[in-house]
Amino acid sequence: MALRIRQYQVDAFTSRLFGGNPAAVCPLDAWPDDSLLQSIAAENNLSETAFCIKAGQNFHLRWFTPLAEVKLCGHATLATAHVIFEHLGHTAPVITFETLSGKLSVERRGELLVMDFPSVPPTPCIPPEALLAGLGTRPSEVLAADDYVVVFDSEDEIRSIQPDFVQLATLGLRGVAVTARGNTVDFASRFFAPKIGIPEDPVTGSAHCELTPYWSAKLGKQILNARQISKRGGDIQCELKGDRVVLAGHAVTFMEAEIFA
Repeated sequence: MALRIRQYQVDAFTSRLFGGNPAAVCPLDAWPDDSLLQSIAAENNLSETAFCIKAGQNFHLRWFTPLAEVKLCGHATLATAHVIFEHLGHTAPVITFETLSGKLSVERRGELLVMDFPSVPPTPCIPPEALLAGLGTRPSEVLAADDYVVVFDSEDEIRSIQPDFVQLATLGLRGVAVTARGNTVDFASRFFAPKIGIPEDPVTGSAHCELTPYWSAKLGKQILNARQISKRGGDIQCELKGDRVVLAGHAVTFMEAEIFA
């Protein structure tokens, strides 16, 4: 008998359909083999598919790209919280997730979902040649944490980047966040992660755990408005609180479906 899995597709970090970053969310009763989770993520071919299981008062949460399981994903966490609040009948104002990055919480504040993540401040580094070749233009600063954080002088510069994904896929870190001061927000960014099957991610919550501490120090502000300027685009409200980053955004359901696995 086929395993039947309910799946939701949610656009995260947007208040409108077809914007933000789409993620698939699969609530489960028990964990199947990891190979099945990876196959579902590959079949969905979205940047992330999230799987969650109720565990007492909390939820276990895992994230998979089409190629690999990852330790942290912001937009799929937002999407999962949206599903739990809107479709699974969760009435408490806060959801706590147990993840590979420790405990993460999401609070519902009106129409906003507010996530509490670890801060991951990047530090200056010598850029690999493949990074510079992959971006095709010289940045003003390069830093590294879980990803390379590559700083440019203007939003227009990062809009014009045409990445060489073959070069970027050879890098040792997860991905590349390119960023600059925003034209209408505090900072803008784009995110490339071809190494894990995501050439350009529409909106990347986890990268803002690196971008927020950087821009907070640079601009002397704890609370910042950010926009990821991918084709779909998305908006993130960011706040640095000690060693934590608070990220807030909207989410909307695009689709409900059932998987026969």
